[in-house]
Amino acid sequence: MGDAGMDALRADYVVVGAGAMGMAFVDEILTHSDASVVIVDRHARPGGHWNDAYPYVRLHQPSFFYGVSSTVLGTEAIDEVGLNAGLSELASGPEVCAYFDQVMNRRFLPSGRVRYLPNATYRDGTAVVRPSGRVVELTADRAVVDATYMNVRVPSTTPPRYEVSEDALVIPPNRLPELDRRADGYRIIGAGKTAFDAILWLLANKVDPADIGWIVPRDSWLLNRAFIQPGDGMRVGEQTPIIADAASPADVFLELERSGQFMRIDPTIEPTMYRCATVSWAELDQLRRITDVTRGARVKRVSGSSIELDDGTALETTPGTVHVDCTADGLERRPVVPVFDDGRITLMTLRPCQQVFSAGLIGRIECLDATTEAKNELATPIPHPDTPQDFLTNSLAHLHSMGRLMQQPEIAAWLIDSRLSPSTGSSASLETALRAVEKLEAFTAEL
Repeated sequence: MGDAGMDALRADYVVVGAGAMGMAFVDEILTHSDASVVIVDRHARPGGHWNDAYPYVRLHQPSFFYGVSSTVLGTEAIDEVGLNAGLSELASGPEVCAYFDQVMNRRFLPSGRVRYLPNATYRDGTAVVRPSGRVVELTADRAVVDATYMNVRVPSTTPPRYEVSEDALVIPPNRLPELDRRADGYRIIGAGKTAFDAILWLLANKVDPADIGWIVPRDSWLLNRAFIQPGDGMRVGEQTPIIADAASPADVFLELERSGQFMRIDPTIEPTMYRCATVSWAELDQLRRITDVTRGARVKRVSGSSIELDDGTALETTPGTVHVDCTADGLERRPVVPVFDDGRITLMTLRPCQQVFSAGLIGRIECLDATTEAKNELATPIPHPDTPQDFLTNSLAHLHSMGRLMQQPEIAAWLIDSRLSPSTGSSASLETALRAVEKLEAFTAEL
């Protein structure tokens, strides 16, 4: 670009967002076509929300399944120490950011087919680059790709959903390592992966479990990470015969728990949430050390003396208590729109909770010699789950989707070969898979 106030860039694709999904999509475009790409992103470097995450964040799934298909993340090692010992390595946040920076600077840009505009905001075909204020007009000959639609949010960039008075200490998880004085105690607000990480960080830093309180609006079914490992360790397909033999929706979850696939923090509480949260047995044991747990209510207001809940009750607190806000919705349920639509591609999840796989698959589908209608038949969005019932509906949608995808030879080959595709579906027989579909159809009809 020159020094003029208005620059212009033209490419086959303008990709808005250099996060994990945008990068996975572009990687497939480079591999399976000769198309050119312009990537626009508001961050200073690739990686999307990873740039804003708390410093002790790690992947909750094996590094091997994350990133872009062409470039392995990590060394394919087995962790020897820590709460993930014996399982495939989990990349740290800094490792993930460095990885995406490497993919951009050693694969994408050297290809000569990618232009990258960091520190830029995009709107209606125009990018404004900070801090210069330079305006760049962008033209996409094939499609504008929205890689931001899933709207991943993290606490550091999302204010609490409740009122906070001036005399209360409420912080995002990012600030925990910055605390330089002893707190009266800690209250973790939220029930998802971020809350798990905050608790595990406090325990690892020798905070007494008795000094940690936890406000859990909903208990959740959790996935056992030991069943989601590379190679022979990928045992998610074992869910299919369990579903096929289940007598009721409730029986599905109990049998998944008995098999070790599903877990819950308190075995006496029936979970009302399922959001693909993944833990190891060692992590679960640590989370169970927290006994001061307030369940079934959401925070309305935090002051220096009380935490008001939406069920009308209040918990005592102090100005010196650290309240850690973990309520940002990293898996927001977004309205389903067509993935391919008249010069626009919207990246959404095509496999439950597998964003980078889905983005890579969409990129591979885009490279097919096929009509928009045919592409959309292959790219059926499956919204993020929120409840146990969503696990049933998503499982049914996934089995139907895999049936369609495996009938397309090029896509079937990609599903088998791509690193982002840890499993092509159920390892069960066709007869068992059909019985599982029949059961799921019956169960979901009752919901």
